[in-house]
Amino acid sequence: MASTIILIGPMCAGKSTIAELLSEKLNLPHHSVDDDRWTYYKEIGYDESVAAQIAKSDQGMVGLLRYWKPFEAHAVERVLADHPDCVIDFGAGHSVYEDETLFARVERTLSPYPNVILLLPSPDLDESAAILNDRFEKLVLKEVGHVDPALFEVNTQFVKHPSNHKLAKIVVYTNGKTPDETCAEILPKLNL
Repeated sequence: MASTIILIGPMCAGKSTIAELLSEKLNLPHHSVDDDRWTYYKEIGYDESVAAQIAKSDQGMVGLLRYWKPFEAHAVERVLADHPDCVIDFGAGHSVYEDETLFARVERTLSPYPNVILLLPSPDLDESAAILNDRFEKLVLKEVGHVDPALFEVNTQFVKHPSNHKLAKIVVYTNGKTPDETCAEILPKLNL
């Protein structure tokens, strides 16, 4: 398990980019939880029609994110079982849980892994949220053309929620650093 590296953090924290760089430098495969999430979700009854109804309701994306929680915990368990000795990046929600039972499941699952790395721009959580929401807005505007303002609140919650800090064994602050500089900072901190 020591050769498995797990990157967690809010949306637009750089998890996938850093995972790819670490994968290259350590000659380990790279896997993103988002690549298999829907397959894993469906294993335990994820219902696309229920998800669509929630998304179209007053709850919108916030309700959908809440609906995903049990499926996200399952995906964490499955991806780690299916991809040993790998650099894995989690989707932002896969490390944030309001429900104590779901959080405990994920915490138990991650406990034997020494290389759980939280990426944030800054130790100042308000600054991190502002930086990441700015990145997120630019990305979504480019890809979709509009942004649901509720998603900024969700990402701010991902930044400020204690789950990420409780799960992380290593925290790396990225503001003002290139991905290569961030990767170089992470390498000597790894327990391989």
